Amino acid sequence: MTSKKFDPLELPKSMKPTSTLPRSPIRLSRAAVVVLALLVILVAVGLILRFRQNSAAGAETAEHSIPTVTVISPKPGQSDMGMALPAEIKPWAEAPILARVTGYLKRRSVDIGAHVEAGQMLAELDTPELNQDLERARAQLAQAEASLGLATITANRWAGLLETASVSEQEAAEKQADLKLKTAVANSARAEVRRLESLQSFSRVTAPFAGTITVRNVDSGDLIVAAGSKEIFHLAQTQKLRVYVQVPQAMARGIAVGQAAEMTLPELPGHAFPAKVIRTAGVMASDSRTLLVELAVDNSKGEILAGGYAQMRFTEAKIDAALTLPSNTLLFRAEGPQVGVVQPDSKVEMRKVKLGRDLGPTIEIIAGVTAKDRVIVNPADSLISGATVAISETTSSEKKL
Repeated sequence: MTSKKFDPLELPKSMKPTSTLPRSPIRLSRAAVVVLALLVILVAVGLILRFRQNSAAGAETAEHSIPTVTVISPKPGQSDMGMALPAEIKPWAEAPILARVTGYLKRRSVDIGAHVEAGQMLAELDTPELNQDLERARAQLAQAEASLGLATITANRWAGLLETASVSEQEAAEKQADLKLKTAVANSARAEVRRLESLQSFSRVTAPFAGTITVRNVDSGDLIVAAGSKEIFHLAQTQKLRVYVQVPQAMARGIAVGQAAEMTLPELPGHAFPAKVIRTAGVMASDSRTLLVELAVDNSKGEILAGGYAQMRFTEAKIDAALTLPSNTLLFRAEGPQVGVVQPDSKVEMRKVKLGRDLGPTIEIIAGVTAKDRVIVNPADSLISGATVAISETTSSEKKL
């Protein structure tokens, strides 16, 4: 008897279904549609996520490709008008007193430090030679006047004789000519006497104006030569003083006649003397490029010594200060110094600027930018016009600049 192998796939007849139910085609199609829809949704979600990821990556890349810069606006620098300038103090009026005639100093009535009035006698000279010349001139005048008197009488007499034909016209004309000659000689003698009398008056040395004697170089008995270089006295008027200041070119256009100023002295710290601009030279000095300015200062109390050094501040002078930028905003190229200015559309414009004074951390900009421009701080050497940049917030330290 042979044994029959068991087939696991073969079921017993008792276990086989008696009937097979047919599958519904409608259910199959719905399931396929659901599966397909799910697949489409999954694919769409994946594509959307991928698109968003790519967009974010592109935006991040684009953002990182635009350089971020810090900007600052030009600021007005400190005005030079508050700066103290060196000044020279001079008397309001001063004059060396020289001898007009030659003689010996007979006596002097003043010494250094003495205050004198206009016309006051300072010294008296003994002029024996001048006195003799004056006496001789007076004698010559007397002689000329006597000759003139005789010539006048003769000329009048001959004029009367001419009317009666007692003398010739030639003789009468000669007498008239002699009268004119004697008149001229007399006039010359009178002029000489007046000249010598005027010179003799200079034997009394007087003050030309009220002031203080600052120099005395002679004493009684000294020989004084006329028109010599040695001054007898030096007179200075110090109740009012002149102060001269050399104003730099950058400040010159802010100076005007009538402006007030303040003068200080090194020996009187904290004390300011009021001053007033009374005139200017009107032109710049070619050697120093400065403008000579003259000011008046009252010294009625005698607190200021003429001839000294002072410092002057022009408190009322008005002038716009030049714009300044930090030195780290400049690029030095072959075209000259340039700065990068950010336009409203975030584009860079490279501008050529004209520099003024170097103030250390800042530099004066004479031309090229305005106070409203946004200038890039620490610009890259590769920065060019037309480049797009992003602006970051300006730091507080840069705002102070």
